[in-house]
Amino acid sequence: MRPYLPFLAALAEHNSKEWMDANKNWYQETRAEFLEDVAVLLKGIGEWEPELLVFKPKDCVFRQNRDIRFSANKMPYKTNFGAYFSPKGKKSEGPGYYLQIQPDNSFMAGGIWMPQAETLKKIRKEIDYSGSELTKIENNADFKSLFGQIEGEKLKTSPRDYEADHEFIEYLRLKSFTVSSKISDRDIESGNFINIALDGFQIMRPLQEFLAQAIEDIEDGSGIL
Repeated sequence: MRPYLPFLAALAEHNSKEWMDANKNWYQETRAEFLEDVAVLLKGIGEWEPELLVFKPKDCVFRQNRDIRFSANKMPYKTNFGAYFSPKGKKSEGPGYYLQIQPDNSFMAGGIWMPQAETLKKIRKEIDYSGSELTKIENNADFKSLFGQIEGEKLKTSPRDYEADHEFIEYLRLKSFTVSSKISDRDIESGNFINIALDGFQIMRPLQEFLAQAIEDIEDGSGIL
């Protein structure tokens, strides 16, 4: 049985530095097990994303401390465990695979969330050229069954340089390109979430490849000037 949910539930109830200091050993033991599971995920994703194998599990796991400097929420700690797997690292604008563990709010996700203007422009250009490929990805039976559709905040009108009646206007209006799927508490507790996430990440792989191809010249620094 994985220890994540009891710890995170207690952290959510007692979200303070004093409580965390008093339960430091509990936190460290729970985080150590999470890093072990992240290592398994990292190795699994690395079978089709070998660039990831240069990273250590801690490179993929988010800090527990929250940045509260500019936030109305002054709770000092995140009440979930999160890990992000991207060939360019956690700070990359490129597509990545995300896992969140939180009581009654665990999920896997992937894609690109709110890219910078130049990156978004490249993605839209790829959609303009190859939107039928994105439709094919979204209409895949396994993809549709697990994720439903590609999600993201949308422009109210068509983006600049694209007509409102463009064949792929619904994709072009997106400002993010993400998919997600819930994971049950039972699967978190049993550890079955690892296989569920790896299977889901494989299913979203074509979307990741589409997005990576669209922004490849940005990620390596070429084509910007």
